[in-house]
Amino acid sequence: MNCNEARPLVDASVDRELSAADEWRVREHLAGCEQCRRVADDAQAISQMIRSAPYHRAPAGLAARIVAALPATDAAPAKAAPSPVPARDSRGWRAWVRNWWPGGGVRDDLGGHGWGAASVNAGPRAATLAWFGCAVLILCALAVIATLHLRRPAAETAFVDDLVSSHVRAQISGRDIDVISTDRHTVKPWFNGRIDYAPPVFDLAQQGFALAGGRLDYVGRERVAVLVYHHGKHVIDVYVFPPGANGPAVSGAAPQSSSEGYALLRWQAAGMTLWAVSDAGADALDGLRAALDARLASGASEAAGS
Repeated sequence: MNCNEARPLVDASVDRELSAADEWRVREHLAGCEQCRRVADDAQAISQMIRSAPYHRAPAGLAARIVAALPATDAAPAKAAPSPVPARDSRGWRAWVRNWWPGGGVRDDLGGHGWGAASVNAGPRAATLAWFGCAVLILCALAVIATLHLRRPAAETAFVDDLVSSHVRAQISGRDIDVISTDRHTVKPWFNGRIDYAPPVFDLAQQGFALAGGRLDYVGRERVAVLVYHHGKHVIDVYVFPPGANGPAVSGAAPQSSSEGYALLRWQAAGMTLWAVSDAGADALDGLRAALDARLASGASEAAGS
């Protein structure tokens, strides 16, 4: 089970609505996915908060006091001209309150078939529709909040999944490097003529990130330069996109994220958008970014001094 399959089942798992098989699969995924585990913890906290909220029941005599406070209205004269809208006498208001108020036990001798009798039938239906409308609005608002705060936008999710698939596909196929070299002056010219931009290439072996080479790959149906670094026994792929290329817009560095157990980090450097993908963990990606930014800064200082 991946993140896209587990996320819709988290709420049902918290409410204990899943079958035994689905519950086992969700728990197995949560055990190895920190991001989905945080989502499950948030859902559990919200559920506990709602369950522990105090319930306040209206006093039994409140409905009777409201009815008693309503002003009395004299009945219309017997010879008065008929009105297309029935007059709202006190009996009608009392009947409406009595039927609308939950648990109301007020007795009122309505008699006849005037406005009071109509209120007996119309009051509960109107109140029920009003409460139903309010409930629908509240549920819609909660759904929007959950979508904005607990889930990434669909476009970014699809793009991240594409990056992870590219990284995994390269590792499984054994074709993770097209040009094998630790020399940036060999790797960077190799991209000439294959793509229409020049990625920033540095060997960061002294900082613990040895350049292994580079390759061309397809992400979002477009060719992209990929720089391959080795960090211990882990492989880190750095996807370099030019300005305006596909992928979600990014301004500055974005927070760490993960997908399928792989850590991802995106940031901007040298006028490019870079995405790092690896199973080495978040700390390794932060270190690579810091080392690459430092080399770019030192290169800019040297260029300015010359």
